[in-house]
Formats: sequence, structure tokens, C-alpha cells
Amino acid sequence: MELEEIKEYIKNKLSEKIYYHSKCVMERSEELAKQLGADIEIAQKIGIAHDVAKEISEEEKLKYVKENNIEIDDTERKNTSLLHAKIGKDIAIKIFGFSENMGQAIANHTTGNKNMDIYSKILFIADRTSKDRNFEDLEYLNQLVDKNIDEAVLYILDKKIELQIKKRASIHVNGIIARNYILEQINN
Repeated sequence: MELEEIKEYIKNKLSEKIYYHSKCVMERSEELAKQLGADIEIAQKIGIAHDVAKEISEEEKLKYVKENNIEIDDTERKNTSLLHAKIGKDIAIKIFGFSENMGQAIANHTTGNKNMDIYSKILFIADRTSKDRNFEDLEYLNQLVDKNIDEAVLYILDKKIELQIKKRASIHVNGIIARNYILEQINN
């Protein structure tokens, strides 16, 4: 499916606020793709589509994963907001015709994953650094991206884990595995 068709589909599925966020992530993904020498159109498509399942109700998410044989774990079952990533991957592949790697970037955008390719890393960073975000550390994070993409991903993973600890909430194992893997890569 062409980018404009995907944008129209997303616009009709999401609230104005989440659609605006998705457009901002698409724009940031495009910037990062240019900076990192990745395919711009792929980055744009995963950026606009990453939250396609964000506003599906908890009940509908659980129904969707069951009907589509999407494997979920206990953490995801208890924190159904995480499911929008896996459902988004499924929708992107089935409806938009995304490749497995493009879909995997969407699946990875909430928790990270051990073997994140360039598009997973682009989306992971873009979701945290798009112009609609107002985190205090955005300037620092953008400097990290300029130096080393893996350092930027590691920083975001650390922040996500810290936030879950502060909230006394479960931490998805994928984030911990991704953090340890990237840390190992950086230190070697």
C-alpha cells in the first residue's frame, strides 16, 4: 500500500491526537532515515503506522490476539497497552502489505527487542524524540543519536525501565534482554 493510502487509513482509525503523534513520528523517522542512510519510504511507513492499534479497547485487543493467534505473555496480558505493538505489526503486514522486518519494527517500538534492525531502532528513537514530545532530555538524546544510534536506544531503554521501577510496574522482559544485548555490543 502506498504511503498516502496508509496515512488515510490511519487518520480514519485514530483520534486527532494520536494521528498527530503518528505524523510526527513519521516525520522524525524520515529525518533519522536520511541521517542514517536507511530507506526513507520504509521509515515513513512504519512511523505513520506504528500506533494503528493504540486506541483499540482492552477487550478488543485481547479478542484480536486470540482470533489472530498472536502469542502473548503474562506481562502483556496484564498490561494490555503493550499489545498495540504486536497487533499493529499484524495489521501492518495483513492490510498495508508490510514486510516481516517492517512489521517487526512496529512490534519492537514499545519494549525494544534483542535483534533490532535499523528500522526498529529508527522507530524506537522517533517515537521518543518526535516534535510532539516534550521530555526534558530531548536535546541530550538527539546528541546521542548523532554520536551512536545504539547509545540512544540504550538510553531510551534505561529511561523506560526506570519509569516502570518508579511506578512499581512490571518490566517487560524484552526491554531487559534488549538492554543487555545492546550494552554487550557497545562494550565489545
